[in-house]
Amino acid sequence: MASEKEIKEIYENGMNILEDLTNNVQEIQEQVLEEILKSNAGTEYLSRFFPNGEADNQSFKTNVPIITYEDIKPYIDRIANGETSSILLAYRIIQFLLSTGTSGGQPKLIPMTAESFEKRMSDLLLSDLVTRKCFSGSDEGKSLYLYFIKPEMETPSGLKASFFTTFYFKTESFKNGLAKFFTSPIDTILCLDNKQSMFCQLLTGLLQRDEVVRFGSTFASVLARTIKFLEDYWRELCCKIRTGYISDWIIDPGCKNAMSLILTRPNPELADSIQQICEDKSWEGIIVKLWPKIKYIHCIITGSMSQYVSLLEFYGGGIPLVSPIYNSSESSFGINLKPLSKPFDVSYTFLPNTAYFEFLPVGKDGEGKTQETWTDDEPVDLANVKLGRYYEVVVTTLAGLYRYRVGDVLKVTGFRNKSPQFQFVERRNVVLSIDVDKTTEEDLSKAIMKAKLILEPLGIMLTTCSSYADTSLTPGRYVLFWELKMKGRNDLPKLDAKIMEQCCCIVEESFDFTYKSHRKGGAISALELRVVKHGTFDELMDFYVSKGVSVAQYKPPSCLKSEEAVKILNSGMVGKFFSPKTMF
Repeated sequence: MASEKEIKEIYENGMNILEDLTNNVQEIQEQVLEEILKSNAGTEYLSRFFPNGEADNQSFKTNVPIITYEDIKPYIDRIANGETSSILLAYRIIQFLLSTGTSGGQPKLIPMTAESFEKRMSDLLLSDLVTRKCFSGSDEGKSLYLYFIKPEMETPSGLKASFFTTFYFKTESFKNGLAKFFTSPIDTILCLDNKQSMFCQLLTGLLQRDEVVRFGSTFASVLARTIKFLEDYWRELCCKIRTGYISDWIIDPGCKNAMSLILTRPNPELADSIQQICEDKSWEGIIVKLWPKIKYIHCIITGSMSQYVSLLEFYGGGIPLVSPIYNSSESSFGINLKPLSKPFDVSYTFLPNTAYFEFLPVGKDGEGKTQETWTDDEPVDLANVKLGRYYEVVVTTLAGLYRYRVGDVLKVTGFRNKSPQFQFVERRNVVLSIDVDKTTEEDLSKAIMKAKLILEPLGIMLTTCSSYADTSLTPGRYVLFWELKMKGRNDLPKLDAKIMEQCCCIVEESFDFTYKSHRKGGAISALELRVVKHGTFDELMDFYVSKGVSVAQYKPPSCLKSEEAVKILNSGMVGKFFSPKTMF
């Protein structure tokens, strides 16, 4: 694990490290692959591809197939059930990481070693260094970061399995290093009750409001949930600050102990100040009003998180939104070297020392839609991707993943020295599908972005959305779920049928030729828009959390596959609208 000395070295020499990494991409990538093969070529998995024992870089690219999780899963399951990890990798597995599981079904088990964790830590620290250098004074205060954990699972082998955040916040690296820069005491982060944890973290953040210079979490969805929680509990939070006593329902021993050391006296002046801010009819800019020294909001806002951009811009009151890093359960990939980029312009510079990267060229059809399969071109390495081209990323790691398709489609937007910069486009396994048509996450997101523009002048915010393919009737149709609210209030807006139908039209008109032709021919029914009441998507999050997903790593599914999830959203429905049948 990264020591305090190593952390200090990165902060002192980080920019020099970045220059070296981005200038020597090809050499570092070849060294990374050589190291992986030197260590792991003799494993049961890899050795069958090198019958003569010649495991060099070129034979690796020639002989080892490109795979998905299902191909490697039998080996991971054998390790989880007690076989030695050496069947897959030479390094000792310290535990498994869980993928979020909300988009593609059940969570995956991804091996993690001490070495792979250190590479992740280096990327996190470099990213933090870059961000801080863009904002003067951000080193002088504390971070109000809302973080949460889930209970670890234990596999039959005795190896633990957890989300990365759960593992990370229990490490000595965090407890003895970075935790001192947070407003939240470590015991409030490690509390397994999300409600108690959220209340105590917000309370400590408000008590230290004049020291907070950074506000954030892992994903934008967590901050959206935080704002909703603040709307529901600000009066009780003010009461606790005013009286100096914690609420009776805070019964977690760690939280109670932590709060006893912070909530030491009544502070009616602070409570009055917070109350005056929260009583304002409009909550526009509420974040900067409550924490006036904040420099930026820090969370992932790309991919499925982009739906929260307008909400965070509204509540943030113009504070920059910084999307710091691109990673997954499988690997760390790159960092945002331009933290001040607009949310929809964010690109990530790949760092060549974290894993070995290859890229499958992805074609575009005449309407700019990514094709389902990659082109016949051979995979290219990190140093040879082309500006403006689309690729699906493939990763090889020291932790037992070899030519593994992550499922993310990226676009090359530029270069930092010789290292490519990529913009996230879509996840390949997130797709709306009816027999005759498939609509990707990217296409759906772009269509919704266009449609919501007609709501904004009316003071209506689209706070969260999802979708599913309804095939219960013939022909089937796509269904959108939208949660709407008035700006600055939780009031449900008055739903004008003509305007909502116009939203449906805009979405459908934004889809590709295939969809439109099938819609015109009657093979697809009119798109349906279901508006749900405020808080319905919180219930959806609670459902996935109850199934084992961590609040800190929750990604609202763009396309619902679970019947239970659809029922939850249907239960909150307050309006139903259809695209006109004669539009095409």
